[in-house]
Amino acid sequence: MIPLPSDGSVSIAGRSPRLDVEAVEVVVTLPTFKRPEQVLETLASLRAQQTGRRFAVIVMENEAGARAGAKAAVPLFERGEISGLVIIAHQRGNCSAYNAGWQTAILQFPNFRHLLVIDDDEIADPQWLERMCGAAETLGADIVGGPQVPDFADPAHAKWAEHPVFAPPYRETGRVPALYSSGNLLLGRNVLIAMGPPFLDLKFNFMGGGDSDFLSRSAQRGFVLGWCAEGQVHETVPARRVEADWIRARSLRNGVISTLVEKKKRAGTPLAGAMVLLKSLALLAASPFRGMLRLARTGSPAIAIYPVHVALGRVLAEFGYANEQYRQPEKN
Repeated sequence: MIPLPSDGSVSIAGRSPRLDVEAVEVVVTLPTFKRPEQVLETLASLRAQQTGRRFAVIVMENEAGARAGAKAAVPLFERGEISGLVIIAHQRGNCSAYNAGWQTAILQFPNFRHLLVIDDDEIADPQWLERMCGAAETLGADIVGGPQVPDFADPAHAKWAEHPVFAPPYRETGRVPALYSSGNLLLGRNVLIAMGPPFLDLKFNFMGGGDSDFLSRSAQRGFVLGWCAEGQVHETVPARRVEADWIRARSLRNGVISTLVEKKKRAGTPLAGAMVLLKSLALLAASPFRGMLRLARTGSPAIAIYPVHVALGRVLAEFGYANEQYRQPEKN
């Protein structure tokens, strides 16, 4: 019998035959929602990994009704073309899907050392798994992030690659003070054991930011963070994501998440709420000047307005504003 979370939130849709769970060194978790064609492309890139490490894949289907992603993926696993399993994460939401996959990894594979995360709109470079694991070991890092290289559906949109919404936070491999995204991430088993389920706060389920909060809390616990510039995944960026309203909504959302994560980080300290608000107001006051500096440096009004939108989002969070972009994934 396959060990699963005891709350009934997870069920098995399929698994590879003769899966040697004790031999698995690395687990790759792959959440999917209404992207059956794209999840197959992601899985093909995982099959093409050039590594001697024994790894297994957990696909987390988060559409408990139609299950299009699971139906597309299960035959690959059952034919033994991919090692691992496909699970159904019955509770909707980004954080619920990650929590289901990470807890299943802990319960199912007793000896894995590293857990990797990739999304169903991403393609892994052939050396991705090896480079991410190698970076963790070389840097002595418990958590490693890597770049999500944007592949724009319309080549004319390539100029957006330097916008802060798409650009990576770091350019060189090494230890870093903070990480923000789970779109390309490695977590040590020790991190998952120490942080314990539920790993991601369900408050962020439909807004995003649960990963940023988790990474912030992990850093507070003393885990070492690193960046692997060579561990690339390529993210498909549809045309709608370079429209002004989407960029603005994502920028505001980043500000909201920043406030919520900082409130949790400062919880229990003197005047925590007031300090976060004062910082937000200071950032809002400074944002036009920061924007003008960006405009002078890049010549891009879209890049220049980004700090204004982020600062505004930080302040709006104080009044309960939450942009839950994942409520309508077809528009995301």
